[in-house]
Amino acid sequence: MKNTILLFFIVLFFISCNNSADKKQKTDITFFDVKGYFEKEAARLNKENPLINKTVSINGAIESKRTKIPDWKKELGLFSDADMNRASWKGLFELKKSKDQELYSSHNEKVPVKELIVTYKNNEVFGIKVLIKNTNSLYTSIDTLTYYADSLYQVKKMQNIKLLSKKSYTITGSFQ
Repeated sequence: MKNTILLFFIVLFFISCNNSADKKQKTDITFFDVKGYFEKEAARLNKENPLINKTVSINGAIESKRTKIPDWKKELGLFSDADMNRASWKGLFELKKSKDQELYSSHNEKVPVKELIVTYKNNEVFGIKVLIKNTNSLYTSIDTLTYYADSLYQVKKMQNIKLLSKKSYTITGSFQ
């Protein structure tokens, strides 16, 4: 009987710890929840399974095809990775709001997300644009991510690695 009661209290303890961790995580969202937004979009798009006209351009060479995306979470992963609500980035973003737009920016060199713009239409997210910049002594990379729900998503990347030629590519997905 004692073992059963002890086991019950141990299980209860762990359940209460997990709930408080979940609550703390939810309250730590200070800025627009990029990760949460794209997780919901990925789930919605996986369910709807839309046809996409996908165009890839690498240093000017262009290829297009019509396709269905098998894993939207992976396809939109770069967008989710631009989440500003990381504990290590707390306090490193400035917010400028207007009626239909939120502009988040950081000038901290440790934060690769330099700018995130959320545009609203009728109080709903209409579009998201992200500027990511990584720089060190050998490498510079600039990514521009653009997303308009049910319309278009685009990833533009420019890389400059010292002693190598510049490389740029663009991936554009247009919803059909």
